Amino acid sequence: MDTLTRLAATIASRRNADPASSWVAKLHARGVPVIAKKLGEEAVETVIAALSGSREELVGEAADTIFHLLVLLDAKGVSLEEVLAELDRRDGTSGIAEKAARKPD
Repeated sequence: MDTLTRLAATIASRRNADPASSWVAKLHARGVPVIAKKLGEEAVETVIAALSGSREELVGEAADTIFHLLVLLDAKGVSLEEVLAELDRRDGTSGIAEKAARKPD
């Protein structure tokens, strides 16, 4: 089992834990809007670290972003496997071509 799969399983196992003892449970108790906001904050911190921080800061912020993305996916009932399958589907396709093939919003 790889790191992301283990982390996703840990997040799922803590979803209904006591919010006083689990960050994941605390986030879940506060709801999707709070989880999404936290992911956004972590993403911005990652960008800032990429532009003006050290390598170590970027690594830490990237880890925080991935963690909070997995919490959000769990809260929305989207599995890591679904996301990985979508990445596999896109493998070998130009990002420009993939974007052009999407239906307009």
